[in-house]
Amino acid sequence: MAAETAPSIGANTAPRHVAIIMDGNGRWATQRGWPRLVGHRRGAERVKQIVRACPDLGVGWLTVYAFSTENWKRSTEEVIGLMGIFRRYIEREADGMAAEGVRLRFIGSRDRLDGKLQDLMASIEARTAVNARLNLTVAINYGGRDELVRASTRLAAKIAAGQIDRPTEADLAACLDTAGLPDPDLVIRTSGETRTSNFLPFQAAYAEYEFTQTLWPDFTPDHLATVLDRFGLRDRRFGGA
Repeated sequence: MAAETAPSIGANTAPRHVAIIMDGNGRWATQRGWPRLVGHRRGAERVKQIVRACPDLGVGWLTVYAFSTENWKRSTEEVIGLMGIFRRYIEREADGMAAEGVRLRFIGSRDRLDGKLQDLMASIEARTAVNARLNLTVAINYGGRDELVRASTRLAAKIAAGQIDRPTEADLAACLDTAGLPDPDLVIRTSGETRTSNFLPFQAAYAEYEFTQTLWPDFTPDHLATVLDRFGLRDRRFGGA
């Protein structure tokens, strides 16, 4: 449960917070005989389109899974290429996001990231901090278990300092990377895989899930609108009758 708890959402209501596991970039490129990085570049272009579509679809919070703690296992060439794509995305989109009212934040451990990338991330976070039309969170070097370990360490330090007596879920949530963000109402995974892949395990405890066969570079705003329509038909009881 995050610090800002999402309200119960009934039928015909858009999810306030959508989280997306953007899977299938490499396969999309391979199917066409292209290098995997071509797929990742197309995937970055798709993010831009989805970001622009969200406010009109009633989505105020969007979290995308860009690079997991496990993705370091990929080839050096692919990892370096991905980091370059992240840097270029931030540099090229900074002005547009600032002008369009998008607030950009990052979650995940930054220690292993290149210093220049870390500086760019901090700069655009500060620059867009006052925006509120869409809250975009990008998970880079993020893993849910890693986040929980880091959050538990922070919580233990607060307990040791006497700041907290009997810790609650809210106390732990306040120590997560997502502190202050509402929990996701809907988690979408593209490409046909049906795993959650260590993505927001604490925050998505009560989220609805949608798994689609569509590869991420092919996932258009129309696809998103269709998924949101299906979400509106779901009855979310949060443990109630």
